Amino acid sequence: MGTELLQTGIEVACAGVHAEEWGGGGPLLEVISPIDGERLAAVRTATAEEVDHAIAAAQRAFVHWRTVPAPQRGEIVRQLGEALRAQREELALLVTREMGKTLVEARGEVQEMIDICDFAVGLARQIGGRTLPSERAGHRLVEQYHPLGVVAVVTAFNFPVAVWAWNAALALVCGDAVLWKPSSKTPLSAIACTRLAAEVLQRNGQPTALASLVVGRGAEIGDRLIRSPDVALVSYTGSVATGRRVGVAVQQRFGRSILELGGNAALILGEHGNLELALRSVFFGALGTSGQRCTTTRRVLLPESRYDEFVGRLRQGYAQVTIGDPRQEVLMGPLVDRAAVATMQAALEQARAEGATVLSGGEPLPLPGGCYVTPALVEARPEMAVVQEETFAPILYLLRYRTFDEAIALQNGVRQGLSSALFTEDLREAELFLSAVGSDCGLANVNAGTSGAEIGGAFGGEKETGGGREAGSDAWKGYMRRQTSVINASGALPLAQGVRFTL
Repeated sequence: MGTELLQTGIEVACAGVHAEEWGGGGPLLEVISPIDGERLAAVRTATAEEVDHAIAAAQRAFVHWRTVPAPQRGEIVRQLGEALRAQREELALLVTREMGKTLVEARGEVQEMIDICDFAVGLARQIGGRTLPSERAGHRLVEQYHPLGVVAVVTAFNFPVAVWAWNAALALVCGDAVLWKPSSKTPLSAIACTRLAAEVLQRNGQPTALASLVVGRGAEIGDRLIRSPDVALVSYTGSVATGRRVGVAVQQRFGRSILELGGNAALILGEHGNLELALRSVFFGALGTSGQRCTTTRRVLLPESRYDEFVGRLRQGYAQVTIGDPRQEVLMGPLVDRAAVATMQAALEQARAEGATVLSGGEPLPLPGGCYVTPALVEARPEMAVVQEETFAPILYLLRYRTFDEAIALQNGVRQGLSSALFTEDLREAELFLSAVGSDCGLANVNAGTSGAEIGGAFGGEKETGGGREAGSDAWKGYMRRQTSVINASGALPLAQGVRFTL
């Protein structure tokens, strides 16, 4: 086991449950690095009873935490950000070792955690409602926001720490307790972050159950979280199929959910777009995290007049992509596991069966661990079923369009609605793309790629992406309950005209 794991407090066999204390009475979960197939550790997972205990502990912590002034909560989140800064390199190495993204990307992900803590510190002094005109003389009408309760955060493997931080930093300053269920593919990063958070909370005399953790596979643990009436909000990041079940189950008990589900991002090159800039953005968007981002560029829409030039340049670039150990200076590391490699191969076979042409790539590479592939370029048609679906792998579909209106229709012609991009120097095209009749995605970029969302804006998408919003702007409102209040400052009792009564 590498020193980066030791430096973040991970043992060979470690506890995967944290509430008021560490534990884990469930089966051992083996953690295997996709880099070389090395066994990193075994994690003691949660039992059903431990999940219930963690929910109860988080609820008790919430009852106390909601009474702590918001600026004091912000100060503790500030200290969490400082703790993350102090361990930035170690955490990045751990994320890379466990998940397989390049070290440069892992550093960026850890920086996102630090940035959202900084954002939340400022937010802690700005949470507020509005005073509205009352219909009644001598009365005041106000809207205010109160802490919500226990927030369950269920995260995916591709961003094993940042998505937790997006939720946790906001939830904590809003006065909520956080219970984290990470992906079973990346539990070590979650354990390391939870230990840092617990240390900060303990140092400040606060219950460590405010940053609770349950690691475990299977529907039983997840179902207990999403069905518990003591979990006020479930923030789920993952597949559309699972997200649909989560949303229905939470709604059945009238709980709240934030769903971050499928993405099928398209990049449109306009007739007058900067081809060089678009090419560079495609490389970053399609190959970053080995095609395993929800904002990965999966479709490129090209005008007939520029198709051959763009694809020719793209093929030249793809032939030079460096692939290998993500701790080295490479552009692409491995997929997360061998199952992901098999999924990619199945998608390419489906594409061929539907009449698409694989121009290059898609081959597994004989490297240690068995999780490396070459990125694939595929000429396809937009109506193909394989193009309509999201495959979490470096497959880029090349599509033609004739008019700009057709390009927007093709961009919107999928069930997902997370991220989109247009490259143009035509102001009219840019304005149309960002208008009500343009991109139907939650994220729409002009002359910037589909990946690289900023902390200051709310992150999320429409349609089968789930409609949830996390991170900046007013996403904090999702972690609070809104209350409208009337204050009678005059002492008078307004009665309907002509009504008399005596007490």
